[in-house]
Amino acid sequence: MSEIREQETSVDNVGALRTGTDSMPRWFAVYTTPRHEKHVSELLAERRIEAFVPLYRTTHQWQKSRPIVLELPLFPTYVFVRIARQARGAVLGTPLEIDALRFGILERTIDPHPYLTVGERVRIKAGVMAGVQGVLVRKKNEFRVVLSLDTIMLSVAVEVSVDDVEPVNFPSAEIA
Repeated sequence: MSEIREQETSVDNVGALRTGTDSMPRWFAVYTTPRHEKHVSELLAERRIEAFVPLYRTTHQWQKSRPIVLELPLFPTYVFVRIARQARGAVLGTPLEIDALRFGILERTIDPHPYLTVGERVRIKAGVMAGVQGVLVRKKNEFRVVLSLDTIMLSVAVEVSVDDVEPVNFPSAEIA
């Protein structure tokens, strides 16, 4: 873990700003050395600290070799830990909706996506990620919602059915 910073505010999954202290465990992002995410996660687990490194699968083929399936970090250089605020110690303080991300990886296809700041904002209205907001994009014939983690300036694209999203500005509207 090479960089330690603290952030006193956070944004919940509906965009409301939260501040203050609490004793309930929360998710924080730990910035680590590139390509050491899995190792740092193992070290934290040895210390009985709940750690999470979201992974995605990709196929890579080097010259003159067979294709190999790799599991790479969805957020390179970040490991997420769940600890009480007063026990955060050397943790970069970036609370996130990690539970939704953890369950979303199990249910849907998820890939890294370039960081976005513009586009149509939508809310996922069904499934384990219901209530999460992002930007609707299209990749080939599939719709995806890009979830941007502004504090660490990274985004991910989650595959969704167009029937499972609604515009943020019109909470009861349906996308046809």
